[in-house]
Amino acid sequence: MKKEEKNQLINELTEQLINNPDFYLADTSGLTVEKVNSFRRKCFERNIKMIVVKNTLLVKALEKTNKDYQGIDSAIKGPISVMFCESTSAPAKLIKDFRKASDKPALKAAFLEDCLYVGDNQLDMLASIKSKNELIGEIIGLLQSPAKNIVSALKSSGGKLAGIIKTLSDKKE
Repeated sequence: MKKEEKNQLINELTEQLINNPDFYLADTSGLTVEKVNSFRRKCFERNIKMIVVKNTLLVKALEKTNKDYQGIDSAIKGPISVMFCESTSAPAKLIKDFRKASDKPALKAAFLEDCLYVGDNQLDMLASIKSKNELIGEIIGLLQSPAKNIVSALKSSGGKLAGIIKTLSDKKE
């Protein structure tokens, strides 16, 4: 590969890292071509972009972003697939689902919300992370719940009170 091609790949990868600051590093080595294609298809279906890169190009792209990726060097060894997605837990869920039929891909690292998670043992925790929109929905639901309870109590009490008054007024006649 020529130097110009490498520089172009580094620039493209740097742009991806800047536009998608949350990413996963996975090891897909050892998978058959059929399984890798199946994994790529599932990534596409779940709106996850997966690319395979050389380690040196990834390191140079990480350096060009001017972000602190301290500790990620230990995960950048051997074959690496980089997975980008808007949902922070989608790649972890995909890896977990795919591993029901195979022992790969293995999670090497994940960089989410400026935090680094290294190792395959982090997969279950990463898969259970809720997205920002899910958390906002839960908070809104929790905030609405007391207000809804008060309104329904007032409505039901008002109806009961009107019924009691009507019953009492009917009795006096």
